[in-house]
Amino acid sequence: MTVKISHTPDIQAFFKQAAGLGNDDGNPRLKRIVQRVLQDTARLIEDLDISEDEFWHAVDYLNRLGSRGEAGLLVAGLGIEHFLDLLQDAKDEQAGLRGGTPRTIEGPLYVAGAPIVEGEARMDDGSEDGIATVMFLHGQVTGPDGKPLAGATVDLWHANTRGTYSFFDPSQSDYNLRRRIITDAQGRYRARSIVPSGYGCDPQGPTQECLDLLGRHGQRPAHVHFFISAPGHRHLTTQINLSGDKYLWDDFAYATRDGLVGEVVFHEDAAGRHALLKFDFQLQKAQGGADEQRSGRPRALQEG
Repeated sequence: MTVKISHTPDIQAFFKQAAGLGNDDGNPRLKRIVQRVLQDTARLIEDLDISEDEFWHAVDYLNRLGSRGEAGLLVAGLGIEHFLDLLQDAKDEQAGLRGGTPRTIEGPLYVAGAPIVEGEARMDDGSEDGIATVMFLHGQVTGPDGKPLAGATVDLWHANTRGTYSFFDPSQSDYNLRRRIITDAQGRYRARSIVPSGYGCDPQGPTQECLDLLGRHGQRPAHVHFFISAPGHRHLTTQINLSGDKYLWDDFAYATRDGLVGEVVFHEDAAGRHALLKFDFQLQKAQGGADEQRSGRPRALQEG
């Protein structure tokens, strides 16, 4: 027989006290959130008859997840980050905000402070010359009226041919494959880079451990991340996933969306094999100053 006590006045009063609602100090909003977490956790334990062993295994898992810095990865892998995008899409629809390039997840691998260049950048440090395929990436940033946005910032980053990112992979140079490009008078950006590889979760890490128990893989298609911003326009967080990848529509992080597939065209000439990728971005008008800013999510910052 299942015993349930979480609904009783004594337990509800206990959770209220534990959440600090019996004092005037602290943060009122956080108190309400913690109270809800306590209430919902108690109901989950009761409704699914969670054993003590299961509960403490979960606590141990969270400790290991945090020690490996994989919480952001698991949030993406369980679709919660994608849910936040869908929720914002629904809010935009309700507010009558339509059009523009679709948003999608940021992921956990952004690093602030990448070098700023005007118009055109080389993103790779040459360490994979002779191994990687050179990729020429270009496009235009426009407003909702289709007019080019000069001076927009295209902040982009992607993995190398091994599927690893600079900063998180200490073998790479600082800000390898990370740049901020300021668009020219026609709203254009251009970059010389390399064709990135997709990546998979560490097979020995806690995120893949969870996915294994769910019967799921932990693979991502090759992709390029973007922050696009311009004065008077809504900040856009998005990424383009590269056509032809095995995991294009089977992304464990659920980031591939209609309108965000980049068609990679390969060419052979006297200089060798290279790839071309063209992708344009359209921004929405900002409804206020806050719309122009990206979220306050904590992010890595390169030291030195």
